[in-house]
Amino acid sequence: MTEYGYFLSSEEHTPAELVEQARMAEQAGFTSLWISDHFHPWNDSQGQSPFVWSVIGALSEAVSLPVETAVTCPTVRIHPAVVAQAAATSAVQLGGRFRLGVGSGEALNEHILGDAWPEAAVRLEMLEEAIQVMRLLFTGDQISHRGKHYTVENARLYTVPDEPVPIDVSAFGPLAGELASRAGDGLIAMAPDAALIERFRRGGGGGKPVLAGLKVCWGPGREEAVREAHRLWANEQLPGELPQVLPTPRHFEQASELVTPERVGENVPCGDDVDAHVAAVREYADAGFDTVYVNQIGKEQRGFFDFYRTKVLPQLD
Repeated sequence: MTEYGYFLSSEEHTPAELVEQARMAEQAGFTSLWISDHFHPWNDSQGQSPFVWSVIGALSEAVSLPVETAVTCPTVRIHPAVVAQAAATSAVQLGGRFRLGVGSGEALNEHILGDAWPEAAVRLEMLEEAIQVMRLLFTGDQISHRGKHYTVENARLYTVPDEPVPIDVSAFGPLAGELASRAGDGLIAMAPDAALIERFRRGGGGGKPVLAGLKVCWGPGREEAVREAHRLWANEQLPGELPQVLPTPRHFEQASELVTPERVGENVPCGDDVDAHVAAVREYADAGFDTVYVNQIGKEQRGFFDFYRTKVLPQLD
């Protein structure tokens, strides 16, 4: 049976707001949390981007829900050995209720130290090696690694959970899907793509969890909700590889000028039509996802949680 989690948006909210949303999510009946991991927001209107590992520490004291990053890039801006330490500590703080979601990243966040931004095939190669490094460190043993992209020398994590941190891999294309099947403990996606799940299962994913995220914009008026979704998240409708290669929030703002409010309204459930929200979430469940993480766009958080607690989640049981 599909479960339903809440997707915390670090791009829109302060650390205190994220912690309060996590509390409301638990009270509303959501069973787990995703939290985004970025250095920049996608545009200045979103306006925030706190350091995710600090927020996870606060979440571990505030709620009893499992937490997963969706997603961390462990390849360029932060060395995989450091990500492994952060993930292991998070898992200890959460009593083992932590999963590390990883992906090949975006130039938006990863270019900030002046490193070259590799092409997609190289990014995936780096991600696979990073996963290998992190798995070695999760053992708690002293390890050394000299690979094509990373060197680790005499490193040991002393604070580790009882079980290694599960690593789920984000996949937006066939090559990333193959990597998820081969190297991941689960699959992360952002579309109700049954074919992606089937390829993941055939490629070695077996009975591993498949997880997906969905953005909505609840509000008492659909037109106003569409405007809010367009103002904050028009970038979600950009095609192809643009989201991976544009380097700054300003570039995303320029590209997003091509995205109309009508396009956002066609692709994001907006307003307070219960049937529309139920149908959007159920599409992911029908595709075969084990957990669907819903994110509410904008400041209308309390109304969203009341709406889902009383009207949407009961229809999804």
